[in-house]
Amino acid sequence: MGVCGLGHDVVDVSAFAAQLAEPGTRMRALFSVREVRQASERARSKGDGEAVHLAAKWAGKEAFLKAWCEALGSADYPFTLDNFPWREVEVLDDSHGVPHVTLSGEVALAFRDGGVARRQANAGVEAIPSVHISLSHDGPVASAVVIIDVG
Repeated sequence: MGVCGLGHDVVDVSAFAAQLAEPGTRMRALFSVREVRQASERARSKGDGEAVHLAAKWAGKEAFLKAWCEALGSADYPFTLDNFPWREVEVLDDSHGVPHVTLSGEVALAFRDGGVARRQANAGVEAIPSVHISLSHDGPVASAVVIIDVG
């Protein structure tokens, strides 16, 4: 069947860092413990700030949501922006530093059993969608691209 969703997002790293540093902010709570730990370790090993790595992960989460919404087409969205469980979409690097999207909880169920899989089944395709992600950051900008495909 091929590509059924494409998402892209760009994050201003300094504005994101300022948001993370605001007293009482909930931004850090939108990341899983594993994402924060990985961003801290990456910052320490590269000698840069944690915010740049979290900004790239945030761009990945946003790009995933955009790709998922496109893949759903006219189907109802399982979440709104007000109740989207951001921590259940993890953007984590594997042992080679390659990023991957890991879904858990309600998001995993909605993604697997919800609109995308149902839409493909209605089209006669019995395949579980795959998520592909690419992250980048350079200077003041972090970005991500996500493709959802069924093959």
